[in-house]
Amino acid sequence: MKIIYIKRESNVKEVYRTRLGRLNSKVTCIKKYFLGMPFKTVHKYTHTFFTKKNSNVERMLFV
Repeated sequence: MKIIYIKRESNVKEVYRTRLGRLNSKVTCIKKYFLGMPFKTVHKYTHTFFTKKNSNVERMLFV
């Protein structure tokens, strides 16, 4: 077992926004461990996946 090592973990988190609706975001944390215990977060970043939402006005047919 190493004394000091770095580990990267990824989780998918679901976030709700009023304008965009439900979003899935991938959260990645890079942490530094000492004897198996995390003691410092080196970097944390999110990547959001979303698609364009259609509004009701765009779906209406004007005849």
